[in-house]
Amino acid sequence: MTIVNNALGQSTPANANDPVLESRRKDIDSLDKKLFEVLGARERVVREIGIYKAQHHIPALQAARFQKVLEKGIEAGKKEGLSEEFVTEMLNAIHKESLRIEDALAHDKP
Repeated sequence: MTIVNNALGQSTPANANDPVLESRRKDIDSLDKKLFEVLGARERVVREIGIYKAQHHIPALQAARFQKVLEKGIEAGKKEGLSEEFVTEMLNAIHKESLRIEDALAHDKP
């Protein structure tokens, strides 16, 4: 990659102003925004489930359920060309956050 100095003397990649790259990067930014909106909606449902579980003394961790989520996710990911490793890591991170939310609700922490 070619590095050039801009007017401020900072090094930037030579292709930083490439219109094709900029257009595709805007697409990625838009998709990232949608991704976070979907994750936020998912976690709002997790909160509802967490309240229900807390009220009914159901533990947050439901290993069999998570295994099914993971299996479905891996299959869906494969159809989109995503590796099993990536999908597993992503779903583990999402699940960890969901458990954190449910645990906080069970212990009356915001």
